[in-house]
Amino acid sequence: MSVTKDLLKELIEESVITRKMLERIPADKYDWRPHVKSMNITQLAGHIAELPGWVSMAFTMDGLDFAQHAYVAPVWNNREELMKIFEDALSGANTQLQLAADEQLNKQWILRNGSQILADLTTGGMARLALSQTIHHRAQLGVYLRLLDIPIPGTYGPSADDQGF
Repeated sequence: MSVTKDLLKELIEESVITRKMLERIPADKYDWRPHVKSMNITQLAGHIAELPGWVSMAFTMDGLDFAQHAYVAPVWNNREELMKIFEDALSGANTQLQLAADEQLNKQWILRNGSQILADLTTGGMARLALSQTIHHRAQLGVYLRLLDIPIPGTYGPSADDQGF
């Protein structure tokens, strides 16, 4: 199997888990955060939902400069809007990975803020980073949900909630 097809397989598998987590967010807790330095649930979930779009961006751009294109967080007000952001981003990533050839993975891709280089990667590295960031932030959301006493879905096996603990 090619590397791009491996990335596509992982994207699809991880999206099932991500979708379950995003669907558990209670509407009355959108502004909640576990600490003053933490993102609130709206910010965190919006970022998780948009991250598959970074896979698409890896294949359609040579890089991103925040000094020229300021980051704008996705805006959502309810579960349906959040899930649309996620499904649209996922669809675009799915399409890009289906069309991609492994030869595209080695092209340089730079994330910067003006002259400050934040990441000097390849297209494949950026796609991998987007998947890793999704997993990382999804785990953060799991902690948020646990602190709110909301049952956590299993990820790579059953959760304590799935097992009735």
